[in-house]
Amino acid sequence: MKTWTTKSGYKVTKLLPFRGNAYLIATGTHNILVDTGSKSSYNNLLRSFTQLYCAKIDILIVTHAHYDHCDNTSKIKNQEGCKVIMSKYESEFAQKGYGPLPKATLFVTRPIAYLGKQLERKVAPFTPFPVDVLVDEYLTLNDIGLNIEIIHTPGHSQGSISVIVDREIAIVGDAMFGVFPGSIFPPFANDVPLMRNSWKKLLDTGCVLFLPGHGSKISRELLEAKLNRDR
Repeated sequence: MKTWTTKSGYKVTKLLPFRGNAYLIATGTHNILVDTGSKSSYNNLLRSFTQLYCAKIDILIVTHAHYDHCDNTSKIKNQEGCKVIMSKYESEFAQKGYGPLPKATLFVTRPIAYLGKQLERKVAPFTPFPVDVLVDEYLTLNDIGLNIEIIHTPGHSQGSISVIVDREIAIVGDAMFGVFPGSIFPPFANDVPLMRNSWKKLLDTGCVLFLPGHGSKISRELLEAKLNRDR
């Protein structure tokens, strides 16, 4: 597991380094889980909590309602009794137990997106879960003494959100991909111009490190280069 530490001593740990990432933010007073991965990763998730001596998850933030990011949310909420935070634009999908899959952004991913769209209710369901706190455009956790913000970063999906930790580290869900070296472009997204606008919004936070839902960390320099490429 890889851990990054901010100026305030917040520790951000990558828990699931394979198919889909999940992250734990440990502040010293709270343990915040961002995304829960797919059902097949549940045991690995619990094992990571144990290795980190994480006694309790206080808050669970879901970046968007796709099964590979929220498959274990219901289990974790029942197990930990934590509050779930999610975009108000996707809370209906949490209740239904599936989120519409996005469009392809690349020629090679079009067949996958087409097939997924035909079968999404069969291949992409998850156990429905209640949402305790809804995010519109912005939410701060300053009221519980934390320098953590949640911002709306749509494009991959209509209600995608990102978590800003200490204005240093952004956990961005599928707003970016870190799978291929030198690339941040997701192979699936509903609105590419809107997604690029979200990249600008993320840069404006001042963060220097961006942690995606898939793949490895992304530097500020790489994000700036990709955002400015077509200008």
